[in-house]
Amino acid sequence: MIVLQLQFLLVPFLTNIMGAAQYMMQDAALMNYIDRRFLSLEKRLEKCNQDILDYVEEFRDFSKMVLSRLAGLNYYKAEVKSEVANLLTRIERAQRDIDYFGSVTDSNTCIEVHEDLVKQQLFEQAEEKKKLKLMLNASCDHVLAGIKSLKIVKKTGDTHGSWMKDPGKKHAKIYLLNGSVNNIILEFANIMTFMESNHTLKARRVTLPFPWEGTGHVIYQGFLFYHRYGSLNEIIKFNIQKRNTTDLMLLPGAGRIPAYQLSPSTKIDLAIDEQGLWAIHAEPETGGNIVITKINHITMAIEHTWDTSCNSKDAEAAFMACNTLYVVYNIPSGGTSRIRCAYDVLDAVNTYEIPVLHFPKRQGSHSTIHYNPKEKQLFAWGDGSQIIYKLHTKQKV
Repeated sequence: MIVLQLQFLLVPFLTNIMGAAQYMMQDAALMNYIDRRFLSLEKRLEKCNQDILDYVEEFRDFSKMVLSRLAGLNYYKAEVKSEVANLLTRIERAQRDIDYFGSVTDSNTCIEVHEDLVKQQLFEQAEEKKKLKLMLNASCDHVLAGIKSLKIVKKTGDTHGSWMKDPGKKHAKIYLLNGSVNNIILEFANIMTFMESNHTLKARRVTLPFPWEGTGHVIYQGFLFYHRYGSLNEIIKFNIQKRNTTDLMLLPGAGRIPAYQLSPSTKIDLAIDEQGLWAIHAEPETGGNIVITKINHITMAIEHTWDTSCNSKDAEAAFMACNTLYVVYNIPSGGTSRIRCAYDVLDAVNTYEIPVLHFPKRQGSHSTIHYNPKEKQLFAWGDGSQIIYKLHTKQKV
Protein backbone atom coordinates (compact mmCIF):
# COMPACT_ATOMS: atom_id res chain seq x y z
CA MET A 1 0.00 0.00 0.00
CA ILE A 2 2.84 2.34 0.95
CA VAL A 3 4.70 1.47 -2.26
CA LEU A 4 1.71 2.42 -4.35
CA GLN A 5 1.47 5.75 -2.60
CA LEU A 6 5.19 6.46 -3.25
CA GLN A 7 4.79 5.56 -6.89
CA PHE A 8 1.85 7.88 -7.08
CA LEU A 9 3.91 10.75 -5.67
CA LEU A 10 7.07 10.07 -7.72
CA VAL A 11 5.38 10.09 -11.11
CA PRO A 12 4.34 13.79 -11.01
CA PHE A 13 7.72 14.72 -9.47
CA LEU A 14 9.72 13.00 -12.19
CA THR A 15 7.46 14.46 -14.83
CA ASN A 16 8.12 17.97 -13.55
CA ILE A 17 11.89 17.39 -13.48
CA MET A 18 11.91 16.04 -17.03
CA GLY A 19 9.82 18.98 -18.23
CA ALA A 20 12.19 21.46 -16.59
CA ALA A 21 15.18 19.70 -18.13
CA GLN A 22 13.54 19.85 -21.53
CA TYR A 23 12.92 23.59 -21.18
CA MET A 24 16.56 24.12 -20.11
CA MET A 25 17.77 22.23 -23.17
CA GLN A 26 15.55 24.35 -25.38
CA ASP A 27 16.85 27.57 -23.73
CA ALA A 28 20.45 26.39 -24.16
CA ALA A 29 19.81 25.65 -27.81
CA LEU A 30 18.23 29.08 -28.23
CA MET A 31 21.19 30.79 -26.55
CA ASN A 32 23.60 28.82 -28.72
CA TYR A 33 21.67 29.89 -31.82
CA ILE A 34 21.67 33.55 -30.75
CA ASP A 35 25.39 33.40 -29.99
CA ARG A 36 26.13 31.93 -33.41
CA ARG A 37 24.02 34.61 -35.09
CA PHE A 38 25.86 37.38 -33.21
CA LEU A 39 29.19 35.90 -34.22
CA SER A 40 28.07 35.84 -37.83
CA LEU A 41 26.87 39.45 -37.67
CA GLU A 42 30.08 40.57 -35.99
CA LYS A 43 32.16 38.91 -38.70
CA ARG A 44 30.06 40.61 -41.37
CA LEU A 45 30.44 43.99 -39.64
CA GLU A 46 34.19 43.45 -39.37
CA LYS A 47 34.38 42.61 -43.07
CA CYS A 48 32.26 45.65 -43.88
CA ASN A 49 34.61 47.91 -41.88
CA GLN A 50 37.63 46.39 -43.59
CA ASP A 51 36.02 46.89 -47.01
CA ILE A 52 35.35 50.56 -46.16
CA LEU A 53 38.97 51.03 -45.09
CA ASP A 54 40.13 49.40 -48.30
CA TYR A 55 37.84 51.63 -50.37
CA VAL A 56 39.05 54.75 -48.52
CA GLU A 57 42.69 53.81 -49.12
CA GLU A 58 41.97 53.08 -52.77
CA PHE A 59 40.21 56.45 -53.12
CA ARG A 60 43.17 58.26 -51.55
CA ASP A 61 45.62 56.57 -53.89
CA PHE A 62 43.41 57.40 -56.85
CA SER A 63 43.10 61.05 -55.70
CA LYS A 64 46.88 61.37 -55.39
CA MET A 65 47.32 59.93 -58.86
CA VAL A 66 44.72 62.32 -60.36
CA LEU A 67 46.22 65.38 -58.61
CA SER A 68 49.68 64.37 -59.80
CA ARG A 69 48.43 64.01 -63.38
CA LEU A 70 46.65 67.40 -63.17
CA ALA A 71 49.81 69.06 -61.84
CA GLY A 72 51.71 67.54 -64.74
CA LEU A 73 49.14 68.86 -67.21
CA ASN A 74 49.40 72.36 -65.71
CA TYR A 75 53.18 72.16 -65.98
CA TYR A 76 53.08 71.11 -69.63
CA LYS A 77 50.49 73.79 -70.38
CA ALA A 78 52.75 76.44 -68.88
CA GLU A 79 55.77 74.94 -70.64
CA VAL A 80 54.06 75.07 -74.04
CA LYS A 81 52.78 78.60 -73.41
CA SER A 82 56.24 79.74 -72.35
CA GLU A 83 57.93 78.05 -75.31
CA VAL A 84 55.50 79.71 -77.73
CA ALA A 85 56.17 83.12 -76.15
CA ASN A 86 59.91 82.48 -76.25
CA LEU A 87 59.69 81.37 -79.90
CA LEU A 88 57.78 84.51 -80.88
CA THR A 89 60.42 86.66 -79.15
CA ARG A 90 63.20 84.82 -80.95
CA ILE A 91 61.40 85.21 -84.30
CA GLU A 92 61.07 88.96 -83.72
CA ARG A 93 64.77 89.24 -82.88
CA ALA A 94 65.74 87.12 -85.89
CA GLN A 95 63.56 89.25 -88.17
CA ARG A 96 65.26 92.42 -86.93
CA ASP A 97 68.69 90.82 -87.52
CA ILE A 98 67.67 89.73 -91.03
CA ASP A 99 66.43 93.22 -91.82
CA TYR A 100 69.67 94.71 -90.56
CA PHE A 101 72.00 92.33 -92.40
CA GLY A 102 69.92 92.69 -95.54
CA SER A 103 70.33 96.46 -95.41
CA VAL A 104 74.13 96.39 -94.99
CA THR A 105 75.05 93.50 -97.32
CA ASP A 106 73.07 94.33 -100.42
CA SER A 107 75.87 95.95 -102.49
CA ASN A 108 73.60 96.40 -105.49
CA THR A 109 71.19 98.61 -103.59
CA CYS A 110 71.50 102.30 -104.32
CA ILE A 111 72.03 104.85 -101.58
CA GLU A 112 68.41 106.03 -101.76
CA VAL A 113 67.14 102.51 -100.96
CA HIS A 114 69.63 102.22 -98.10
CA GLU A 115 68.34 105.47 -96.66
CA ASP A 116 64.79 104.20 -96.98
CA LEU A 117 65.73 101.10 -95.01
CA VAL A 118 67.30 103.22 -92.29
CA LYS A 119 64.19 105.37 -92.16
CA GLN A 120 62.04 102.26 -91.97
CA GLN A 121 64.09 100.88 -89.09
CA LEU A 122 63.92 104.19 -87.24
CA PHE A 123 60.17 104.29 -87.82
CA GLU A 124 59.77 100.73 -86.49
CA GLN A 125 61.86 101.56 -83.43
CA ALA A 126 59.72 104.63 -82.76
CA GLU A 127 56.55 102.55 -83.13
CA GLU A 128 57.97 99.96 -80.74
CA LYS A 129 58.64 102.67 -78.16
CA LYS A 130 55.10 104.00 -78.60
CA LYS A 131 53.69 100.52 -77.92
CA LEU A 132 55.87 100.15 -74.83
CA LYS A 133 54.77 103.55 -73.52
CA LEU A 134 51.13 102.61 -73.99
CA MET A 135 51.70 99.27 -72.28
CA LEU A 136 53.70 100.75 -69.39
CA ASN A 137 51.73 103.95 -68.83
CA ALA A 138 54.17 106.76 -69.63
CA SER A 139 52.51 109.02 -66.99
CA CYS A 140 54.89 107.50 -64.43
CA ASP A 141 57.18 110.52 -64.33
CA HIS A 142 59.38 110.35 -61.22
CA VAL A 143 62.94 109.12 -60.71
CA LEU A 144 64.78 108.17 -57.53
CA ALA A 145 66.96 111.01 -56.22
CA GLY A 146 67.95 109.73 -52.78
CA ILE A 147 67.15 107.53 -49.78
CA LYS A 148 66.07 109.84 -46.95
CA SER A 149 65.87 107.65 -43.86
CA LEU A 150 65.40 104.18 -42.50
CA LYS A 151 63.32 102.59 -39.78
CA ILE A 152 64.16 99.18 -38.33
CA VAL A 153 60.67 97.87 -37.65
CA LYS A 154 61.68 94.58 -36.03
CA LYS A 155 64.43 91.97 -35.88
CA THR A 156 63.03 88.48 -36.25
CA GLY A 157 63.72 85.42 -38.34
CA ASP A 158 66.72 84.13 -40.24
CA THR A 159 69.49 86.03 -42.02
CA HIS A 160 67.54 85.68 -45.28
CA GLY A 161 63.87 86.40 -45.81
CA SER A 162 61.37 88.98 -47.05
CA TRP A 163 58.43 90.95 -45.70
CA MET A 164 55.93 93.14 -47.49
CA LYS A 165 52.51 94.71 -47.87
CA ASP A 166 50.20 94.06 -50.80
CA PRO A 167 50.27 97.33 -52.81
CA GLY A 168 47.30 96.15 -54.85
CA LYS A 169 44.98 95.85 -51.83
CA LYS A 170 43.50 98.47 -49.49
CA HIS A 171 44.14 96.49 -46.30
CA ALA A 172 47.14 97.06 -44.00
CA LYS A 173 48.16 93.42 -43.66
CA ILE A 174 51.83 92.52 -43.27
CA TYR A 175 53.28 89.31 -44.70
CA LEU A 176 56.45 87.63 -43.42
CA LEU A 177 58.25 84.94 -45.44
CA ASN A 178 61.18 83.65 -43.39
CA GLY A 179 64.17 81.86 -44.91
CA SER A 180 65.35 81.21 -48.44
CA VAL A 181 63.53 77.84 -48.56
CA ASN A 182 60.18 77.52 -46.76
CA ASN A 183 56.46 76.99 -47.38
CA ILE A 184 54.84 78.95 -44.51
CA ILE A 185 53.56 82.54 -44.86
CA LEU A 186 52.77 84.51 -41.69
CA GLU A 187 49.97 87.06 -42.18
CA PHE A 188 49.47 89.89 -39.64
CA ALA A 189 46.47 92.20 -39.36
CA ASN A 190 48.68 95.33 -39.39
CA ILE A 191 52.18 96.55 -38.65
CA MET A 192 51.42 97.11 -34.95
CA THR A 193 50.47 93.45 -34.53
CA PHE A 194 53.65 92.48 -36.34
CA MET A 195 55.79 94.61 -34.01
CA GLU A 196 54.47 92.94 -30.83
CA SER A 197 56.90 90.62 -29.01
CA ASN A 198 54.58 87.60 -29.29
CA HIS A 199 53.64 88.43 -32.86
CA THR A 200 53.85 84.85 -34.16
CA LEU A 201 50.97 83.81 -31.86
CA LYS A 202 48.68 86.34 -33.56
CA ALA A 203 49.69 85.52 -37.11
CA ARG A 204 47.57 83.60 -39.60
CA ARG A 205 49.63 80.75 -41.02
CA VAL A 206 49.24 79.96 -44.72
CA THR A 207 50.85 76.75 -45.98
CA LEU A 208 51.97 76.64 -49.61
CA PRO A 209 51.65 73.45 -51.71
CA PHE A 210 55.26 73.90 -52.89
CA PRO A 211 58.11 75.68 -51.04
CA TRP A 212 59.74 78.81 -52.41
CA GLU A 213 63.38 79.31 -53.41
CA GLY A 214 65.35 82.46 -52.63
CA THR A 215 63.79 85.68 -51.36
CA GLY A 216 62.48 87.20 -54.59
CA HIS A 217 58.76 86.67 -54.04
CA VAL A 218 56.04 89.36 -54.08
CA ILE A 219 52.38 89.66 -53.06
CA TYR A 220 50.12 91.60 -55.41
CA GLN A 221 46.31 91.88 -55.53
CA GLY A 222 45.83 88.94 -53.19
CA PHE A 223 48.25 86.59 -54.96
CA LEU A 224 51.72 85.40 -54.01
CA PHE A 225 54.13 85.08 -56.94
CA TYR A 226 57.23 83.01 -56.20
CA HIS A 227 59.99 80.84 -57.69
CA ARG A 228 59.21 77.20 -56.93
CA TYR A 229 61.97 75.39 -55.01
CA GLY A 230 63.64 72.61 -56.99
CA SER A 231 62.58 73.97 -60.38
CA LEU A 232 64.79 75.78 -62.85
CA ASN A 233 62.51 78.71 -63.68
CA GLU A 234 58.93 77.89 -62.65
CA ILE A 235 56.95 80.81 -61.20
CA ILE A 236 53.86 79.95 -59.12
CA LYS A 237 50.77 82.17 -58.74
CA PHE A 238 49.08 81.35 -55.40
CA ASN A 239 45.77 82.72 -54.09
CA ILE A 240 46.44 83.56 -50.43
CA GLN A 241 42.82 83.70 -49.24
CA LYS A 242 41.58 80.61 -51.11
CA ARG A 243 44.89 78.82 -50.47
CA ASN A 244 45.27 77.28 -53.88
CA THR A 245 47.56 77.55 -56.92
CA THR A 246 45.78 79.38 -59.73
CA ASP A 247 48.46 79.46 -62.44
CA LEU A 248 52.14 78.97 -63.21
CA MET A 249 54.66 79.86 -65.92
CA LEU A 250 58.23 79.17 -67.00
CA LEU A 251 60.61 82.11 -67.42
CA PRO A 252 62.92 81.38 -70.41
CA GLY A 253 66.63 81.82 -69.76
CA ALA A 254 66.28 82.26 -66.00
CA GLY A 255 67.36 80.08 -63.10
CA ARG A 256 70.82 78.99 -64.25
CA ILE A 257 72.83 81.57 -62.30
CA PRO A 258 71.93 83.84 -59.35
CA ALA A 259 70.28 87.14 -60.12
CA TYR A 260 72.80 88.78 -57.77
CA GLN A 261 76.28 87.48 -56.97
CA LEU A 262 75.99 88.39 -53.26
CA SER A 263 72.56 86.71 -52.89
CA PRO A 264 73.22 83.26 -54.43
CA SER A 265 69.95 81.71 -53.19
CA THR A 266 67.85 84.05 -55.36
CA LYS A 267 67.81 82.94 -59.00
CA ILE A 268 64.63 84.87 -59.93
CA ASP A 269 63.71 88.13 -58.19
CA LEU A 270 60.13 89.24 -58.72
CA ALA A 271 59.24 92.92 -58.32
CA ILE A 272 56.21 95.23 -58.26
CA ASP A 273 56.05 98.86 -59.33
CA GLU A 274 53.40 101.24 -60.67
CA GLN A 275 53.10 99.06 -63.81
CA GLY A 276 52.60 95.71 -62.09
CA LEU A 277 54.70 92.52 -62.08
CA TRP A 278 58.34 92.20 -63.22
CA ALA A 279 60.97 89.45 -63.12
CA ILE A 280 64.68 90.17 -62.61
CA HIS A 281 67.36 87.58 -63.36
CA ALA A 282 70.79 87.10 -64.95
CA GLU A 283 71.88 84.92 -67.87
CA PRO A 284 75.28 83.46 -68.84
CA GLU A 285 74.71 84.61 -72.44
CA THR A 286 74.60 88.26 -71.32
CA GLY A 287 77.91 87.97 -69.48
CA GLY A 288 76.11 88.04 -66.14
CA ASN A 289 74.23 91.24 -66.98
CA ILE A 290 70.77 91.53 -65.50
CA VAL A 291 67.69 90.85 -67.64
CA ILE A 292 64.26 92.25 -66.78
CA THR A 293 60.95 90.88 -68.04
CA LYS A 294 57.48 92.45 -67.82
CA ILE A 295 54.87 89.84 -66.91
CA ASN A 296 51.10 90.15 -67.14
CA HIS A 297 50.08 89.21 -63.60
CA ILE A 298 46.61 88.09 -64.72
CA THR A 299 47.51 85.81 -67.64
CA MET A 300 51.10 85.03 -66.53
CA ALA A 301 52.26 85.82 -70.08
CA ILE A 302 55.53 87.59 -70.97
CA GLU A 303 54.90 91.08 -72.38
CA HIS A 304 58.46 92.24 -73.10
CA THR A 305 62.11 91.56 -72.16
CA TRP A 306 65.08 93.93 -71.85
CA ASP A 307 68.82 93.13 -71.63
CA THR A 308 70.26 95.76 -69.29
CA SER A 309 73.79 97.12 -68.89
CA CYS A 310 73.74 96.42 -65.11
CA ASN A 311 75.99 93.55 -64.06
CA SER A 312 75.15 91.03 -61.33
CA LYS A 313 78.73 90.99 -60.00
CA ASP A 314 78.86 92.41 -56.44
CA ALA A 315 75.09 93.03 -56.61
CA GLU A 316 73.04 92.06 -53.56
CA ALA A 317 69.51 93.13 -54.58
CA ALA A 318 67.49 95.24 -56.99
CA PHE A 319 64.03 96.74 -57.33
CA MET A 320 61.77 98.30 -59.97
CA ALA A 321 60.26 101.77 -59.53
CA CYS A 322 58.40 103.71 -62.22
CA ASN A 323 59.69 101.57 -65.14
CA THR A 324 63.28 101.83 -63.90
CA LEU A 325 65.54 99.10 -62.52
CA TYR A 326 67.77 100.10 -59.60
CA VAL A 327 70.57 97.65 -58.72
CA VAL A 328 72.08 97.67 -55.21
CA TYR A 329 75.76 96.76 -54.79
CA ASN A 330 77.89 95.93 -51.76
CA ILE A 331 81.09 94.10 -50.79
CA PRO A 332 81.10 90.35 -49.96
CA SER A 333 81.79 90.96 -46.25
CA GLY A 334 78.90 93.44 -45.99
CA GLY A 335 79.41 97.20 -45.96
CA THR A 336 77.47 100.26 -47.12
CA SER A 337 74.85 99.32 -49.70
CA ARG A 338 74.66 101.66 -52.67
CA ILE A 339 72.81 101.98 -55.96
CA ARG A 340 75.39 102.14 -58.75
CA CYS A 341 73.35 101.18 -61.81
CA ALA A 342 69.92 102.11 -63.12
CA TYR A 343 68.11 101.16 -66.31
CA ASP A 344 64.98 102.92 -67.61
CA VAL A 345 63.12 100.64 -70.03
CA LEU A 346 61.57 103.62 -71.85
CA ASP A 347 64.83 105.61 -72.15
CA ALA A 348 63.00 108.49 -70.49
CA VAL A 349 65.93 109.05 -68.12
CA ASN A 350 69.62 109.22 -68.91
CA THR A 351 70.62 106.62 -66.34
CA TYR A 352 74.29 107.57 -66.63
CA GLU A 353 73.43 110.90 -64.99
CA ILE A 354 71.90 109.27 -61.90
CA PRO A 355 74.41 109.64 -59.04
CA VAL A 356 75.50 106.78 -56.78
CA LEU A 357 72.91 106.58 -53.99
CA HIS A 358 73.93 105.28 -50.56
CA PHE A 359 71.66 103.58 -48.04
CA PRO A 360 71.88 105.60 -44.79
CA LYS A 361 73.15 104.77 -41.29
CA ARG A 362 73.79 101.07 -41.42
CA GLN A 363 76.48 98.56 -42.29
CA GLY A 364 75.62 95.06 -43.44
CA SER A 365 73.84 93.52 -46.40
CA HIS A 366 70.34 92.99 -47.76
CA SER A 367 68.85 89.69 -48.79
CA THR A 368 65.90 91.46 -50.42
CA ILE A 369 64.70 94.99 -51.24
CA HIS A 370 61.18 95.49 -52.59
CA TYR A 371 59.52 98.73 -53.68
CA ASN A 372 55.95 99.45 -52.56
CA PRO A 373 54.43 101.76 -55.21
CA LYS A 374 51.43 102.57 -53.02
CA GLU A 375 53.50 103.92 -50.10
CA LYS A 376 56.58 104.96 -52.16
CA GLN A 377 58.84 103.09 -49.73
CA LEU A 378 61.30 100.21 -49.77
CA PHE A 379 60.61 97.12 -47.66
CA ALA A 380 64.00 95.49 -47.01
CA TRP A 381 65.35 92.49 -45.09
CA GLY A 382 68.87 93.05 -43.79
CA ASP A 383 70.70 90.50 -41.63
CA GLY A 384 67.44 89.36 -40.02
CA SER A 385 66.03 92.88 -39.55
CA GLN A 386 62.88 94.16 -41.23
CA ILE A 387 63.56 97.69 -42.50
CA ILE A 388 61.59 100.47 -44.20
CA TYR A 389 63.46 103.06 -46.31
CA LYS A 390 61.76 106.32 -47.25
CA LEU A 391 62.61 107.67 -50.70
CA HIS A 392 63.28 111.07 -52.19
CA THR A 393 62.15 111.39 -55.81
CA LYS A 394 62.19 114.07 -58.50
CA GLN A 395 60.53 114.65 -61.85
CA LYS A 396 61.99 113.03 -64.94
CA VAL A 397 63.45 115.55 -67.33
